[in-house]
Amino acid sequence: MYSKQSLQMLDTIARLGSFTAAAEQLHKVPSAISYAVRQVEDELGVKIFNRLARKVELTEAGQHFINEARQLLRHMEEVKAQTKRVENGYHKTVKLTLDNIVKLEQLKPLIEDFYQTFDFAELQINMEVFNGSWEAISEGRADVVIGATSAIPVSGDYGVKSMGSLDWVYVMAADHPLAGKATLTNEDLSKIPAICLDDTSTILPKRHTWHSAQQRRLLLPNWFSAIECLKNKVGMGYMPRHMAEHFIDQGILIEAQISGDKPLSACCLVWRKDDGNKLVEWLIEYLGDSEKMYQDWLE
Repeated sequence: MYSKQSLQMLDTIARLGSFTAAAEQLHKVPSAISYAVRQVEDELGVKIFNRLARKVELTEAGQHFINEARQLLRHMEEVKAQTKRVENGYHKTVKLTLDNIVKLEQLKPLIEDFYQTFDFAELQINMEVFNGSWEAISEGRADVVIGATSAIPVSGDYGVKSMGSLDWVYVMAADHPLAGKATLTNEDLSKIPAICLDDTSTILPKRHTWHSAQQRRLLLPNWFSAIECLKNKVGMGYMPRHMAEHFIDQGILIEAQISGDKPLSACCLVWRKDDGNKLVEWLIEYLGDSEKMYQDWLE
């Protein structure tokens, strides 16, 4: 009943409204078509077609069955096509992880170009923080990571391409009580919570945004919540310069000077090499060389 041949036969009858016309198109005799329909109806226990003088019409139950049958036929074709694509290295989905430090301006053209290039594939995008990005790729939750730190905490067969180093700036609200100080001391910092992103790793050791040893941390899930806390004077801390500049230019945040060396974060593009996924290969080529990735995602 659910063979491709039977479903196609029933679909043909429903479209043409005639056993005879369907038999002619399918190169069968009308009696064979009539017999095959009766077999399906017996298996279903319902009548699919009302036999009229010169035509046949779908019953209400028959219309439902035909609708479902057409979906099955489409699914059969998709399974066949997808199987061939997998054989040729084209998976249906590519899982892309963005570290929370990267800019998002390039995400729109990337998505548009991907969906224009591949009419069958899907992008699955998520965000991680620090070692959470490495955990995602090591655990198979990501095929490609943009913005992972280049200190590799896991072993495996990964491709790695440098994206350059992220520039950090120490910021606070422009109207913060300490905003007038030329340089913040450790004593100043000890009184204010350090805004830090919480590493999303659950297995690998956690890393956090730099903070003074005298400070208590305020751990937050992403930069959106961190920016709100900075604006509302509940803490201060380091931010990627490309994220902070907009708020500095608007006079909402100011760059503060603190003692000690400014942190540097070398970032990289990472991808799994063991899956033979042609979608991953396309994505790596699309993202370009190290200089382009730095300009697109970190500068």
